[in-house]
Amino acid sequence: MAEEVGAESETGKVEKAMEGVASIALLACGSISGHFIQLPHSVCYGLHGTELECERECSRGEDYRLIKLTIIDYNRKKEQSLVVECRGHDAARFHSIDHAHGWENDVVGMVEHKDGKNKILVSFACETLKAEKAAEEHIRQFMPKLAGLDAVVNIGPMSIAGLDFGAEEPDIRQDV
Repeated sequence: MAEEVGAESETGKVEKAMEGVASIALLACGSISGHFIQLPHSVCYGLHGTELECERECSRGEDYRLIKLTIIDYNRKKEQSLVVECRGHDAARFHSIDHAHGWENDVVGMVEHKDGKNKILVSFACETLKAEKAAEEHIRQFMPKLAGLDAVVNIGPMSIAGLDFGAEEPDIRQDV
């Protein structure tokens, strides 16, 4: 089960986390794509992540990496991004981080708490791992645009706190 997370707002109150289940495809290039279903309301959010390049030798182990994770609210056509640490190879675990010392300045800037904005906290732990034929069947059914990319699928509990799409202007660009 994912760790319970809560976010402290600028007023000092701890906000309750959205709890649910995530289905995430881990692509061979290091990117991730999937969705988070908030329960019990079955509200669906998109998840997209790209691995951040490490310009130094990471001292946290070979399975440690940072991912720029974007959470997308398709109904409102808005998105918010944050940096999470990822551990595990095929069976991944994601957690929010408080600092990213030693990474590029733009990565450190994304991690540091910005005044006036709630910090987004994320926790995910893989409980079901699908590979090869099982992964391809899952992807064809739930993520058809990713079919044939030789991904593994992680399914498990996820918590997201501090997400506030109402305070932001739309970030999703629509190409004409």
